[in-house]
Amino acid sequence: MSCIDEKYMKLALELAKLGIGNVNPNPMVGAIIVKDDKIIGRGYHKNYGGPHAEVFALNEASNNSKGATIYVTLEPCSHYGKTPPCVIKIIEMGIKRCVIATLDPNPLVAGKGVKILEDAGIEVKIGVLEKEAYLINHIFFKYISTKIPYLSLKCAITLDGKIATRSGDSKWISNELSRERVQELRHKYMGIMIGINTLLADNPRLNSRIAGGCDPYRIVVDPNLKTPEDYNFIQNNSDKKSIIVTSTDNLTNNKYQIYKEKYNITFIFLEKKRFLMKDILKKIGHLKIDSILLEGGKSMISMAFKEKVLDGGEIFISPKIIGDSSAISFFDGLIIDKMEESIKLKNIKFKVYGDNVSLKFRMS
Repeated sequence: MSCIDEKYMKLALELAKLGIGNVNPNPMVGAIIVKDDKIIGRGYHKNYGGPHAEVFALNEASNNSKGATIYVTLEPCSHYGKTPPCVIKIIEMGIKRCVIATLDPNPLVAGKGVKILEDAGIEVKIGVLEKEAYLINHIFFKYISTKIPYLSLKCAITLDGKIATRSGDSKWISNELSRERVQELRHKYMGIMIGINTLLADNPRLNSRIAGGCDPYRIVVDPNLKTPEDYNFIQNNSDKKSIIVTSTDNLTNNKYQIYKEKYNITFIFLEKKRFLMKDILKKIGHLKIDSILLEGGKSMISMAFKEKVLDGGEIFISPKIIGDSSAISFFDGLIIDKMEESIKLKNIKFKVYGDNVSLKFRMS
């Protein structure tokens, strides 16, 4: 593999990351155009529905692009969607060579972009920093292939694994630096999901409190439709992003009609009142929500672990000990006799936030 190709693809990958949180459910993509070993165009996909990375880069390169090489982190699109096909513009602008990090698994693209470029006489090279490109868009790759949202856990625990005291007090286990990181996660993922007990205990806003942050869809799993009308979840829904997952038994509940008509709450209905996480995720995927940050509480986290549907997550560990067997653990319900039967998190990375330690994991 050419060191020069790697050099420019790394720059394209860094550009791609600038689109985090703003392009969902589209992939993050970066593009660099090089001619005579000089960068003449740069671009990245900035927001959902907007121009793609290649378009920005080609526009910057302008007439100088003839005979140049374009480095792009994902196979250029070949279909008409919210924007015209990028392969057409690449051909029209006279690009001689196209270096691609990874193919696009979207059935609308999936190798078609490469074929169009090659048929037009453009040299195509695939697989430069492919692993790095996959990791940047692991959420997109899962969702476009399965239509099931990527599920990421976020929780803060004490050294003895508690998320609250026996009275339910949890403010604050984590420190301010960790909580700032959480706001970044809320910007990254399209949805935040909690259970009704967490909603009733905390009355959270479930928004992204960072400059320029994109507020996620707010999802509460509430089988008995207990969500109070005066809570933030209902009252602060001007963006129409509040979603209640509840039982079909509530189709005749007056609350359902009021919340739907007066407050524009979206409802997902499931049979009975004991839901499976996999069924919840499937229904949410139908709403074109590609990723979910699972913020608890214990019942929701335990359900996700037991059903083995977690794709990854970040656990913030605080140097505090409650030491009370009645305090609320972040996960329970398994019966394990041997250590080899325990759940093992994979692809671990650690980061320090003041006196907190973040344990980041990815299950595949």
